[in-house]
Amino acid sequence: MNIPYNRTKIVATMGPACSKKETLLAMIEAGVNVCRLNFSHGKPEDHKKFVDLIAEINEQYKTNVSILADLQGPKIRIGMVKDGGIHLINGTRVNITTKECIGDENGIYITYEAFPQDVQAEEIILLDDGKLQLRVIETNKIDTVLCEVVHGGILTSRKGVNLPNTKVSIPSLTEEDLENLQYALEWDIDWIGLSFVRNADDITELKQVIARSGKAAKVIAKIEKPEAIDNIDAIIAATDGVMVARGDLGVEMPLEEVPLLQKMIARKCRAASKPVIVATQMLESMITTPRPTRAEVNDVANSVLDGADAVMLSGETSVGEFPLIVIETMAKIVRNVEELGYPFNSPKGSISDSSSETYLSDAVCESAVYLANHTNAVGVVSMTTSGYTAYQISSYRPAARTFIFTSNKHLLNSLSLVWGVRTFYYDNVESTDQTIGDVNAILKAEGLVGEGDVVINTAAIPIVKHGKTNMLKVTVIE
Repeated sequence: MNIPYNRTKIVATMGPACSKKETLLAMIEAGVNVCRLNFSHGKPEDHKKFVDLIAEINEQYKTNVSILADLQGPKIRIGMVKDGGIHLINGTRVNITTKECIGDENGIYITYEAFPQDVQAEEIILLDDGKLQLRVIETNKIDTVLCEVVHGGILTSRKGVNLPNTKVSIPSLTEEDLENLQYALEWDIDWIGLSFVRNADDITELKQVIARSGKAAKVIAKIEKPEAIDNIDAIIAATDGVMVARGDLGVEMPLEEVPLLQKMIARKCRAASKPVIVATQMLESMITTPRPTRAEVNDVANSVLDGADAVMLSGETSVGEFPLIVIETMAKIVRNVEELGYPFNSPKGSISDSSSETYLSDAVCESAVYLANHTNAVGVVSMTTSGYTAYQISSYRPAARTFIFTSNKHLLNSLSLVWGVRTFYYDNVESTDQTIGDVNAILKAEGLVGEGDVVINTAAIPIVKHGKTNMLKVTVIE
């Protein structure tokens, strides 16, 4: 399959709009690298159909499309309200209760049982992605909170609730999340997205569950709460990757702060060699129209320039009218930035710690990118069993292509999320010279390198021990 090779990867959310094989296959041909299963919607059997479909496409067309299972997390919602919705008028008062009821102008049910205990007077409550705003007047600390309507409007059933000032006591992994996680692990999903992360302990808890299952899934920390920003360094250190989830982040925090937070998180993730996804409302108008707004095009382009490993689509591909056109549009934006304005080989922003266990391997990876730049190499070609070398090389954003060979079949797909990385299966490791000759020959046969091209090979010597990267070689393709 002739797939375009953007360095910045594209994540597409699965849904009814792309449930047919021919549609999803066309989207993958247009540039989709990662398929996201949104566990906030749909049943397990719906997600399993996509898992099977993606596996079928990967097998049939020799693609390495990855899967991200996005857990809902402790999403707080209001319950059902009367037909036609509730008209909340500025200055009026309304009770929010944990006693289940059909909501009206006097009382609204909330699914968050500890709400009366957790909130304090004067705290802000945001409903329906911040469209409506309430202020806490008092709480009985049992089951009812009296609020004043600050910015009113029509409130309909099951809308989301954001509490930007409140220290919520709900665990990041809810009972529903744990059930969905078991499905995802059973299906050997590559990446697990953890919603509403607040601190590094949330990540550690999820990783412990994954480890007990004996699976190799990696964790994406979704940054969408002020507490996560306060603890961002520890979260990045604990997680395998990060998502800048701008939807809830832009509700929980002042909107004007989100652009610089996005840049800060992308910079820190790259310094730590952790992939970062920028998500939410990237091409939102294309849910119903075949052409994006100019602002949306600029948003995608700026996310690429910020150093995102991947840009993500939500409703555009899950329920939108033009899922294939959306992917084609995003791929064109990404490609244009990368061809004309991407800052390849730009400084990473951190200095390797000489006391680190990985210091020597890190130095080899950095040297490989430096050599690739100064020899006009067309590729950096590496062997890895853990994926560590791939993350390191990618983080330097080399102008040369990054070709990763591995005997670890799980990595073939999971590395599809990582900037610039293209993976190949190889397990015939008898000697270093033979392996280097083999992988270069594979790239030549695939038409990815040609006679006279320079490539930088990295490996671990002795290669049969699958140790840390400690060698590099400048090779001229014959």
